[in-house]
Amino acid sequence: MATKNRMAPFFGTLTVAALLLAACSGGGESEEPAANELYQNPVTLTWWHNASQDGPGKTYWEKVAKDFSTAHPSVTIEIEAIETNQLQRTRLPAALLTSDPPDIFQAWGGGEIREQVEADYLKDVTEQTKTEVANIGSASEIWQANGKQYGLPFRMGIEGIWYNKDMFAQAGIAAPPTTFDELNDAVAKLKAINVVPIALGAGDKWPAAHWWYNFALRACSVDTLKKASVDLTFDDPCFVKAGDDLKTFIGTQPFQNNFIATPGQNDPTSANGLLANGKAAMELMGDWNKGTLETVAQDPAKLAKFLGWFPVPAIAGSAGDPKAALGGGDGFACAKNAPAECVEFLKYIVSPEVQKAYAETGTGLPVAKGAEAGVEDPALKSILEATSSASYVQLWLDTAYGSTVGNAMNDAIVAIFAGKGTPQQVVDAMKSAARK
Repeated sequence: MATKNRMAPFFGTLTVAALLLAACSGGGESEEPAANELYQNPVTLTWWHNASQDGPGKTYWEKVAKDFSTAHPSVTIEIEAIETNQLQRTRLPAALLTSDPPDIFQAWGGGEIREQVEADYLKDVTEQTKTEVANIGSASEIWQANGKQYGLPFRMGIEGIWYNKDMFAQAGIAAPPTTFDELNDAVAKLKAINVVPIALGAGDKWPAAHWWYNFALRACSVDTLKKASVDLTFDDPCFVKAGDDLKTFIGTQPFQNNFIATPGQNDPTSANGLLANGKAAMELMGDWNKGTLETVAQDPAKLAKFLGWFPVPAIAGSAGDPKAALGGGDGFACAKNAPAECVEFLKYIVSPEVQKAYAETGTGLPVAKGAEAGVEDPALKSILEATSSASYVQLWLDTAYGSTVGNAMNDAIVAIFAGKGTPQQVVDAMKSAARK
């Protein structure tokens, strides 16, 4: 979607045949201009991100775009903010099939980015981002494929349970649960005082699926999880056990009424709105949740006083590592034919000063070294600490396995929540999708 005025046309580095083929799938690779050609001609970049709700995250990205354009007047950035599920599962896949995709867009790494690379959708930024990759460290590897860099993360952290400290006190829960037995006890105590224990947005599928992911993390060994991410093999009985454990947990009725149709993070009536406005005591969600909770809270000051966070509890006697965590991040990638200024904007987003200011918004944890100084919120500090002390961080399973397996897996998991699916059907769906 870039519009770029040049004194002379650029010719692709590929053969004519390859260029013709690429024209059908979003265009061929463009030569990168020399450094002294950057910012010499007007460029419009289209930027798709998922901070779709009015709030600190959306406001900050608007500032980042404005600041970059102020520093580089030849660059205009047109932003479209799109809800995560719609962006990841519908809008972006469709746009990448066209010859006019957004120039820079949200990228979740793992299996998804490998699929996009195989389809020849992304710009190789290996050479241009060496300094940034060195600063970010191992987290940048999630945005690699075949040893090359195709995107950069701006946020990274683990998942956990956000909770209402006041409701816990009222229910007589002395400390956050560290095991699922303790979590079940907490659920019973909250129900005894007529409080919805856990808010769930199964209407968006992935918030419900994340419960299964965490049960898999507890049921499967780290080696099994690593092998599954690479080979897409799901023969280990632990994957069925994850579904069995999930069914048992659903049987305790820890969620609100009509959770199967409740959206995840849209407004005060969504799952995070229930937690934010004192209508539920807990919600399983990633580190970005602080910002989305503030967006839907009717009284942000009250939310700030009662909000806490704790890691997903362990399961006694399970094969999984109790100190392992589920996590991941958000990043951005440039479309293959995006102008060179796209890469410069990508590098700007992950620069330490921009990352530090991002951390100060409270909407997520930064990846650039030194930017952690901007983390001020107590809950986010807890997540930063837990992320650092985790023995192993498993990337979100739908991201790790790629969209084909991920979508089939999520659908089958939600069927369990709806009372229409079985643990074995989840594994069967994953295996079937992996063969496609």
